[in-house]
Amino acid sequence: MVKTEIRDFNNYIIAYVELDERTGDKTLRDFYNKILGYYRKSRNVSTNFAGKVLGYGDFTVAMILQYERMNLDI
Repeated sequence: MVKTEIRDFNNYIIAYVELDERTGDKTLRDFYNKILGYYRKSRNVSTNFAGKVLGYGDFTVAMILQYERMNLDI
């Protein structure tokens, strides 16, 4: 597993993306290490933490933006 930090313009960590190098699957986690969603490369589908399909393709960036909007109350 490769863990990558996602930072905002103020250099604060807002999320982590864990990439499974064998399968290409991604797990998206927030700053507190809570799972926000998944991308399954074999099925080419992105799901939220509860398993609800958000779309077909890699939507990890969209999940980060959605999470940030919920926290900022925009």
